[in-house]
Amino acid sequence: QVQFVESGGGLVRPGDSLTLSCAASGFTLSTYVMRWYRQAPGKEREFLAGISSLGSNKRYADSVQDRFFISRDNSRNMLYLKMNNLTPDDTAVYYCNAAHSYTGTGDHFTTWGQGTQVTVSS
Repeated sequence: QVQFVESGGGLVRPGDSLTLSCAASGFTLSTYVMRWYRQAPGKEREFLAGISSLGSNKRYADSVQDRFFISRDNSRNMLYLKMNNLTPDDTAVYYCNAAHSYTGTGDHFTTWGQGTQVTVSS
């Protein structure tokens, strides 16, 4: 059974940094592209970042380019998202997922985790 468990969210101030974690199970992590998404209230879920199966390639949405950094540790079945210089616009529930395509955004598993809430407020 495919499962994703996101953690590490919380309340931070603008300009702060935060690292999110995603524990994945039910599939062979090292054979999948991994991605981070987020969803703000009243908004559609949006793609944030992707990382190739072995971590050699990474890509980001324009909104987080040069601020967020995706990484993975296949030996621990873990995915991470380091978020820097956070702004209130980053407030959302953050989710991880897995896919076969590096360049796509929608070809992920239909299973989602509970997500982790990130709130950026002064």
